[in-house]
Amino acid sequence: MQAGFVQAPVVSWKTETDHNFGQVRQGYPVKFTFQFTNITQEPVLLQTVRTTCGCTAAKWPESAILPGETGDILIEYDTYKSGDFEKKIRVFFDKQRKPEILWIRGSVD
Repeated sequence: MQAGFVQAPVVSWKTETDHNFGQVRQGYPVKFTFQFTNITQEPVLLQTVRTTCGCTAAKWPESAILPGETGDILIEYDTYKSGDFEKKIRVFFDKQRKPEILWIRGSVD
């Protein structure tokens, strides 16, 4: 195991980690903000957020989240394509080897 990495989670999610938008209208992008709290005793850096397709965009804080502070990850889904969707989002923190997994889902009509 690499030095500096812990196996335990470094954040606690304040929102659900699986967000269902339900029925949404085609052509009207939808957004959801996932919120997390740093549960460690040191600053945590959100390194990157990886989405599974170009239809899903993410914005996240670039500065370190101090112990006990909250961070936001804004996810926007482009509803250009009709039908059901289920998208996996991987969130990488500097002090955690495994990514946190978030999901968005819904149906575009």
